Amino acid sequence: MSKQLRQSTKKTKRRLYRGVIHIQTSYNNTIITVTNIKGDVMCWSSAGSSGLKGKRKSTAYAAKLAAANAARKAIRDFSLREAKVLITGPGPARETAIHEIYKAGIKLTVIREKSTVPHNGCRPPKRRRI
Repeated sequence: MSKQLRQSTKKTKRRLYRGVIHIQTSYNNTIITVTNIKGDVMCWSSAGSSGLKGKRKSTAYAAKLAAANAARKAIRDFSLREAKVLITGPGPARETAIHEIYKAGIKLTVIREKSTVPHNGCRPPKRRRI
């Protein structure tokens, strides 16, 4: 009888040296998504998934935790070294998240504002007649 070799069930590690980090901030939460160049999501983190609830999710500290978690996952699982950063939304913790990603050891090549700006906005309500 010959010995049968067992195939390893260990998942192969994908390498992602360059990627895109999307920071979506709102007044209630901060969501950070790490994608490859094509836009496929590799990992993500948010203030809520970092263990914070309620009003504390909208703070700069919450964005700092979310950015640190996302950067740590990207470096550990995908060996991310450099990334573009795309920021969306009016939230209070945009600079904090960028700074935390930089401190984690990811080289930032481009930082781009992607928030939508109305060209003329919605029609205002009609004037009040008294």
